[in-house]
Amino acid sequence: MTIAASSRRGDGVDGTRERDPFATGSWGCVNRGAVDDTAPDRIVAGRYRLSTLLGTGGMGAVWLAEDAVLRRAVALKKLSYQEREDRPSALQEARAAAHVTHPGVVRVHDVVLGVDEDWIVMEALPGEPLSTTIRERGRLPVEEVTQVALQLLSALQAIHDADLVHRDIKPSNVQVCGDGRVVITDFGLSSPRGVWGGLRDGNVAGSLSYMAPETLIGGIFGPPSDLYALGVTLYTAVEGHPPFDTGEPLSLVDSVLSAQPEPARHAGPLGPVLDGLLEKDPDRRMDAAHARERLEATALVTTA
Repeated sequence: MTIAASSRRGDGVDGTRERDPFATGSWGCVNRGAVDDTAPDRIVAGRYRLSTLLGTGGMGAVWLAEDAVLRRAVALKKLSYQEREDRPSALQEARAAAHVTHPGVVRVHDVVLGVDEDWIVMEALPGEPLSTTIRERGRLPVEEVTQVALQLLSALQAIHDADLVHRDIKPSNVQVCGDGRVVITDFGLSSPRGVWGGLRDGNVAGSLSYMAPETLIGGIFGPPSDLYALGVTLYTAVEGHPPFDTGEPLSLVDSVLSAQPEPARHAGPLGPVLDGLLEKDPDRRMDAAHARERLEATALVTTA
């Protein structure tokens, strides 16, 4: 079996082994393994002055900037390319995010299309990615993860109601803001539900640790695959590590397809939700309504 494609960012495949499962995603802190040669104080589109590099990934970087016209802080995601045929679709990503109006989905303000690079202008989010929180604190309390889960589930429902699938839910694409708001970021892989690639045709785009079995094999994306990724994200948050070893890619693929995850020892009342979301058969996987019901019950228990 050959894994021919590589992930574009975060917790993906680099061709040899799975990357750090807590790598920085859209913003929050700098991924030291990547480089961006854009200079601070550069002005983009005559109005956005770059100040601080917030995060970098396989297809670009995110900068904190000032909108000189509206005099507010914004986040600018730079999408650069070397060959025109490899040019990422800034419009596709921006339109996907802008199509969903929900406090748990990052707000897109503008798109700037350039000759060698494109920019997506988004709201500047406080706080840090969930991946950073897990890396620094280890496993998180059940009550905290439950509240995060309820907000993510609500945002995912809004995405699915808009006939979109995010396709890249993972801790590095979840921003936990200082005011308690939880936001899904990075719509670079989002698309309508359907079939795209998979190991059967040697085309995998995404993060192995968070891809559902039906996605890995047949490239089938839909609400159930996003819910599976949510389950992996919540498991990682409450246990402090992913449900499967993130070492050699072929071993990870085999685990996702055929092995049961290590029992969640610290999940408490969250355990049944994790089991339901991590069900390998998408037809038997816990749906959003059932997950919400169980999470709300868990929230009552943990706050009593």
